[in-house]
Amino acid sequence: MDERILHIQNCMYQYSRAIYRSIKDLIDPYVAQGTQLEYRREVLAACEQTMERLAADPHYFAKPDKALFQDIRRYFPIGVQAQVAWAVSHGVTAAVTFVEQQVEAGAFDGGIARCRATTRKGKPCQRTPLPERDYCPSHQHLERAKVAA
Repeated sequence: MDERILHIQNCMYQYSRAIYRSIKDLIDPYVAQGTQLEYRREVLAACEQTMERLAADPHYFAKPDKALFQDIRRYFPIGVQAQVAWAVSHGVTAAVTFVEQQVEAGAFDGGIARCRATTRKGKPCQRTPLPERDYCPSHQHLERAKVAA
């Protein structure tokens, strides 16, 4: 496997584990020991699945922090859910920032950054985007519309 891909996978693994470690002690302490162990496994699996999806499909995973929190909130007492939501939000935000840096560096899509627009025929634009932008010169008007909205 490419060294860059291995690095990204390792970093995403570290983000999922960091989120899990920050919330694992908050899992419902009032359930049986076996049930609590099962809850921990479910929370860990949800963290890993979220990071895998974020790495596999960074452009089309809207609000990954909210999706992860919705998946795991049932394993925590109501009194600590705000703390769990905060931890999840900060952990996922850090992971999203890392993935965005990798996208800008061209780590995804074969090592070449691509314009996020589609052509009139519905195919992805193959041009290189402007520096620190998501769109090429032909589609830069789409970025301004996004910023204005």
